[in-house]
Amino acid sequence: MEAGRVNGTIQYCAHTNCCAGFFKLIRGQPVAELQGCNPVVGDCPDNACFTSTTNYNYITCVCNSNLCNGNITWNPEEKQPQLKHSSYFVDMVSATVVVIGMLLCTLVVAIVGRGHSASVWQGSYQGNTVAVKVFPSWCRREFTAEREVYGLPHLVNSGIAHFLGAGRKSDSGECVVVLELASCGSLSSFLSRNTSDWTTTLNLALSLSEGLAYLHSDFYRHGVHKPAVAHRDLSSNNVLVREDGTCALCDFGCSTILRSCSGPQSWQRYMGNIQGRVQVGTLCYMAPELLDGCVNLTSGWCLIQGDVYALGMLLWEMLMRCSDLFTGCLVSDHRLPYEEELGASPSLEQLIIHVSERRERPSVPKHWEKGLRDVLLDCWDHDSDARLTAQCARDRLMSLPPCCSI
Repeated sequence: MEAGRVNGTIQYCAHTNCCAGFFKLIRGQPVAELQGCNPVVGDCPDNACFTSTTNYNYITCVCNSNLCNGNITWNPEEKQPQLKHSSYFVDMVSATVVVIGMLLCTLVVAIVGRGHSASVWQGSYQGNTVAVKVFPSWCRREFTAEREVYGLPHLVNSGIAHFLGAGRKSDSGECVVVLELASCGSLSSFLSRNTSDWTTTLNLALSLSEGLAYLHSDFYRHGVHKPAVAHRDLSSNNVLVREDGTCALCDFGCSTILRSCSGPQSWQRYMGNIQGRVQVGTLCYMAPELLDGCVNLTSGWCLIQGDVYALGMLLWEMLMRCSDLFTGCLVSDHRLPYEEELGASPSLEQLIIHVSERRERPSVPKHWEKGLRDVLLDCWDHDSDARLTAQCARDRLMSLPPCCSI
């Protein structure tokens, strides 16, 4: 729900005509726990808040008139027809308690987003608002991979989403990961809603490249090894934007841990958890060697450099929404890589021809400063060995002027 709380204030629903009430039964009487706007439900056919359905000692309703969720009409003896949209609320109620070790993450109040392997909810954990990522039973492999990455020693960096715990839902046993909640959502949604000035864009780009460089780093500290990790599914849906305008990497369900501290030359000998297929990730961010399927999957360096190619695509997405880089003309709507040339959902075959065989890349305006253009070109070079590292990309970005002079 949108900012739903029981505090006596009136909430105006800007994006929906649907109000919702969430009530707990105490000694047989409904007591309001959550009231607010519900943008998830498409339409609300009733102007009164009524229900006869009970789930886990909670009852819920949706309605479409002013302040209609202030009072609920509930008769447990009466067999009223089940509301059309009640299945959503069954999901909401069943997600209200999550076991994180010996602690509880309670009152998961709103769905934030859905991906191919998990849904993300807003919840409360130890008094803080958090993101609760729920994995269905058939995505246990993705959950295990994500939990292993977040559980690595020294994986604490401002460029990586802050991990709070992993556990299971108390009712269904579904696996969950609890993370910080980034108020601006994914990078994709942020860029779709906003253009940015040069300072903001550079802040996004630097924090993203710093996070990826740290993920790729391989070191010992205080006698504990932090291995390199290849993300393998970098996209603007898998990067979060915080309120301060910094990026944080998330969604490590496809990631591979490269278990060596001897540098890139030894990574291939420590690849116990590697995926069996090459095309892991989001197609339009895949490097040509991954699209072709000709990459050596036992080479950690190849996977790391595949991430750098995707980094170039993400930097291009950010820069194309920078108003200071398009002085005197309109900034185009947010587009994914190759969307203008191939449409919103290009096939693998289309991308192989366009990216690998023809060696095409997203269009970069010719009036941009050479140093800026070179960062992109050197991240998405056709030859993976010729690409920058994430750390080098970060250093190149740091050398750009803090104020746009283009």
